[in-house]
Amino acid sequence: MRYTFALDLKNDPALITEYERYHEKIWPEIDVSIRESGIKDMEIYRIENRLFMIMETDETFSFEQKSINDSANPIVQEWEELMWQYQQALPTAKPGEKWMRMERIFVL
Repeated sequence: MRYTFALDLKNDPALITEYERYHEKIWPEIDVSIRESGIKDMEIYRIENRLFMIMETDETFSFEQKSINDSANPIVQEWEELMWQYQQALPTAKPGEKWMRMERIFVL
């Protein structure tokens, strides 16, 4: 399955640069957490302060199980807290919602 998401960064060039530096080489524990959840490929793109994520998963992936595993993993929680210093929710996000799932509207 392919899933796409959007999220904003705080509109501060210095913070955006720091955020990108963290993603040049994510923490090894985050890489393991992502892969063990059934995510096979993940890419993040940026234009200005808007981020787009494309995530490819295998048949074992579950949003619910990933959420359970992440909430029980202190390293993932530390990473998420750190990243939230750079990120900001989209205007229509619910409280506590970060990456918002996008709807596909066209396929060629």
